[in-house]
Amino acid sequence: MSFPKKGKFFPTRSGYTDGGKVDGDSDFAAEIAAALHRSLGSTKSGIKAAAVWTGANEKTVKNWFSGRYGPSGEHLVALSRHSDEVLGTFLAMAGREDLMVATKLVAAEEAILDLLAAVRSLAYPGDDET
Repeated sequence: MSFPKKGKFFPTRSGYTDGGKVDGDSDFAAEIAAALHRSLGSTKSGIKAAAVWTGANEKTVKNWFSGRYGPSGEHLVALSRHSDEVLGTFLAMAGREDLMVATKLVAAEEAILDLLAAVRSLAYPGDDET
């Protein structure tokens, strides 16, 4: 009797897929995969970036990018921390798009304040400091 080699294949079913979805529900893994592609592209460097952000194995991250599996809660939090696309997708799937609008408003306000500070720090051509 031989024992199976572990670590070569992912199981066909996992708690991280949306196998029990109801008609009309979006596919969690596919939605997160699309968000990852929008945020990081489809390159190896994007996969590596997501792996660094989450501490997950690159093979695991490749499965997220393919939509075969979705990230666990801990990994989803890490992805959301670094990617507005993933955060926005998660909030949309939760029916909380209003929170994403608020996040964008805060980011816009910060950008306006930074721009205003830069304009104020400029020396105007009419000012003679001599």
